[in-house]
Amino acid sequence: MKEKLQKIREEALAQLESSDTLDRLNEIRVAYLGKKGKLTAVLKGMKEVAPEERPRVGQMVNETRAAIETYLDSARKKIADKMREEQLKKEVIDVTLPAQKNHFGHRHPNTIALEEMERIFIGMGYEVMEGPEIEYDKYNFEYLNIPANHPAKDEQDTFYINNDILLRTQTSSVQVHAMEQGKLPIRMIAPGRVFRSDEVDATHSPSFHQVEGLVVDRNITFADLKGTLAEFAREMFGEQTKTKFRPHHFPFTEPSAEMDVTCFKCGGKGCRFCKGSGWIEILGCGMVHPHVLELCGIDPEVYTGFAFGVGLERIALLKYEIDDMRLLYENDERFLKQF
Repeated sequence: MKEKLQKIREEALAQLESSDTLDRLNEIRVAYLGKKGKLTAVLKGMKEVAPEERPRVGQMVNETRAAIETYLDSARKKIADKMREEQLKKEVIDVTLPAQKNHFGHRHPNTIALEEMERIFIGMGYEVMEGPEIEYDKYNFEYLNIPANHPAKDEQDTFYINNDILLRTQTSSVQVHAMEQGKLPIRMIAPGRVFRSDEVDATHSPSFHQVEGLVVDRNITFADLKGTLAEFAREMFGEQTKTKFRPHHFPFTEPSAEMDVTCFKCGGKGCRFCKGSGWIEILGCGMVHPHVLELCGIDPEVYTGFAFGVGLERIALLKYEIDDMRLLYENDERFLKQF
């Protein structure tokens, strides 16, 4: 029995010595130590051993098992270390190569322009208010003195969800909500996305942004409107900027005007940027129509106010001398990195 166990031990160690894969080691372990392995078969044959010899033979079997398991662990570690070494050779990192640069995003031109406008008006005591982009027709049109079948609706042909609900065409609806609350006086601007059924070109888009302002208080005059917007223009485009107001018509203001600023490219002398006029149109404005105040529950005999609206994209295009509105939405990094 001793010779048999010695032979099993030598065979197992020899096979382990010549093994070069973990799979092969597992096969040897099963062949010698498994339920049907050679060493297990010896244990099953202990009944043939004389009773007085069984303790000694059992000890020899355990010693043989311990020797095979020890060598098995050693061989497994040896092969694992070799495999790890080969893997490291294949995955060499060249620490002399330059590291990849992280690309950090930054504010969009529209966001930069909007934050600048908000800073200016907050500095003058205004509050920034927001409202829903999906709006009732009455807030978008009727309360702004644009009843059903009014020609102004054709100018703002928009996207209707049903007869009463639409995607807002202007953030003036936020002004209506503010007036309806009846918390006077009001000094607010309402930035946000608006929607109109326009063809996409260099100056138009079916979705763009507006910033509309509203002041309602006692004794507000057109002089307050002119002074406020003149200060805004100087803050936005430079101290030398002058303003000019031209008569216009809006259903929700009376009187109404378009406001121009001196061209910040040529200083008002006339150039290609301002088409030789020296002036650039930037917004529409006017005194809040008395009927609009009445519709919102405000007494026009006691309170007056002014309102204005400017396209945010227009400010960004003018301020940064961009000649195509589509560039703002194409997400071209070559363009956006300039800001």
